[in-house]
Amino acid sequence: MTQRIAFIGGGNMASAIIGGLIKQGFPLSQLDVVDPSAEAREALHSRFDLQPHTEAGDFLRSSDLVIWAVKPQIFKQVALTVAPYTAQALHLSVAAGIPSDSIAQWVGSERIVRAMPNTPALIGKGISGLFARAAVTSADKDWVGQVMATTGEFLWLDQEELLNAVIAVSGSGPAYMFYLMEAMTTGGTEMGLTREQAHQLTVATFIGAGELAKASSEQPKVLRQQVTSKGGTTFAAIASMEDDDMQALLINAMYAARQRAAELTAEFGAA
Repeated sequence: MTQRIAFIGGGNMASAIIGGLIKQGFPLSQLDVVDPSAEAREALHSRFDLQPHTEAGDFLRSSDLVIWAVKPQIFKQVALTVAPYTAQALHLSVAAGIPSDSIAQWVGSERIVRAMPNTPALIGKGISGLFARAAVTSADKDWVGQVMATTGEFLWLDQEELLNAVIAVSGSGPAYMFYLMEAMTTGGTEMGLTREQAHQLTVATFIGAGELAKASSEQPKVLRQQVTSKGGTTFAAIASMEDDDMQALLINAMYAARQRAAELTAEFGAA
C-alpha cells in the first residue's frame, strides 16, 4: 500500500480508524497525524508508536487521503491552516454537522466524503453513514469504504441531509442503549440483585438481542411479539411501556438529536 493517510485530529475516532488500519496491515510509515494536544499525541505514541505532528506542514503535501477528526467548533479554523498543503487529496470528514459545501470551500477541493460513525467503532463494531460529493470517484468511494470497514459496517447515502437522520439513529444511538441499560441495571438492583449481577444480565441481554436481530430475517416487531405471550410477564412489561408511550418518547428524542445536528450545521458550518 503506497497511499499516505493524514489524520487531522488524533482523538477517539481517529484512534479507532488508525487501530483498524494497522490491524489490517496498513504500514505506520504511511500514516501522519496532526494534533496540537500533547496528551493526544502521547496517547497515540504510546498505543501505536506513532510520532504525531503538532501542526500542519509540508509533509501533508504527499497525503492521498486526509481524514478530518476535529470538533465542529474548530473545523473551519483548522481547515484553513491545513488547506495550503492538501488540495491534491481526497478528504474524509467524521465531524458531525459540518456540511460538505463548507468543507469544500475551506479545503479547496470537491473530493469530499462525509462519514457519521458511532462509538462502537472503537472496538470495530461500529456502523457509519457515508455521503460523497459528485467529484468523488468510484475508486475514491472504494478506498473510503475500505478505511471505514476497519471500524465496522457502513452504508452509502444519496442525500447529504440524511446524515442528520443517521446521527439520530446510530450516531447518538449507543447513548440510548446505555440509558436503557442504566435503567435495567437499576431496576434489577432494586429487585434484590447485586449491581454486578444486574449489570451482567443487562449487558448480555442487549448483546444477545442485537445478535439475534442481526441473524434473523424478521423485523424487530415480530421478534418482540415472539417473546410476548399474551398474559405473560413480557406482555405485562410491554403493556406498561405502551401505557407510557415509550416508543413515542424515543422517537421524539431522535427528532431532538436530528434538530441539534441541523443547529450545529447552522452554527459551525457556515462557509
